[in-house]
Amino acid sequence: MRVAKQTNSLQIRRIDAGMTTTQTPPVTRVTPLPAPAEHPLRDVVIYDGHCKFCTSGVGWVAWLGGRKRLAFLSLHDSQVTELVPELTHDDLMREMVVVDHRGPRYAGASAFRYLTRKLPLLWPLAPLLHIPGSLPLWQWGYLRFAKIRYRFGKNQCDGDTCKIHFG
Repeated sequence: MRVAKQTNSLQIRRIDAGMTTTQTPPVTRVTPLPAPAEHPLRDVVIYDGHCKFCTSGVGWVAWLGGRKRLAFLSLHDSQVTELVPELTHDDLMREMVVVDHRGPRYAGASAFRYLTRKLPLLWPLAPLLHIPGSLPLWQWGYLRFAKIRYRFGKNQCDGDTCKIHFG
């Protein structure tokens, strides 16, 4: 029996002794990210759920261990105003926010830096991000990258959902 894979579609053809059949493999399930309502004692990552680049990044954070340690919430969800009423939509579009369940909030590079302490698979990055006096440089780089994140072709967002209109 030979199996021929077709790269343009999700179909796999089986060729058995002169007989060809086409099967469609089962769709893999995408497990939803843990929500704050389900896990109230977890820290919450607030991200732009309309941005494909951002959702891809959050997917990596979940895969790196965040699924067991964090909860995730799109900034477009109505629960955000209950969780961080002092932050505006523009604030949340500017940078990712992590809300520690004990109260502190981290944004942008500080949020990523916090995650390097929280997730064991990110620990190797922690010494680099925690060089004394380096946070302003990381924050500057984070904000510059966040402004242009919509330009990344493969991860481009639908419409202008990722385009940030800040100076």
